[in-house]
Amino acid sequence: MGQPIAAKAITVMPTLSKAYNVRLALCLAATRVATSCYTYHMGNTASKNDRSVEDYIASLGDEQTVQDSQVLLKIMQRISGHEPTLWNVGTIGFDTYHYKYDSGREGDAHVIGFYPRKGRITVYLMDGTARHAELLAKLGKHTSTGYCLYIKRLSDIQLPILKHIVRESYEYIKSKSQDGPIDRILWQKYYDSKEE
Repeated sequence: MGQPIAAKAITVMPTLSKAYNVRLALCLAATRVATSCYTYHMGNTASKNDRSVEDYIASLGDEQTVQDSQVLLKIMQRISGHEPTLWNVGTIGFDTYHYKYDSGREGDAHVIGFYPRKGRITVYLMDGTARHAELLAKLGKHTSTGYCLYIKRLSDIQLPILKHIVRESYEYIKSKSQDGPIDRILWQKYYDSKEE
């Protein structure tokens, strides 16, 4: 597997302080996790699933996950004004936008969405979690990566804050997609601008 990320950071930048190298290693690890989440998600959003959203949610087999999914369905439908669509295995998306990158990769993705599984729900913020850091600090028990927000159950968080975050994310993606296809990963652009 090669050297751990922390060892690579220290090897690459031996003249920098150890504390800086540790922060750099953590940042690199977070970026790698966020990028893998994005690559997995975008690689799998290329096709919509013909299965009904209701059937999928009913098949989850966990009462709490089903109840939380019903709440998220209502919230995201109210925010987007669109019916839910099942993408691939189990992502439930609302509304779409088109993206076209310099690499030639092109497709459609949902503007907001979530992926319910037993004991964990992933909420997708296509503009990235970093844009919402202040609100996320008040959200409650969760974890996040580049654009994935992980929640075990809705009772662990402040639902009004989640609604606010999802609404902001939806409005931002819609505003960016008004002028044509989105031309780069938006959450990555936010991180890049913070480094400048």
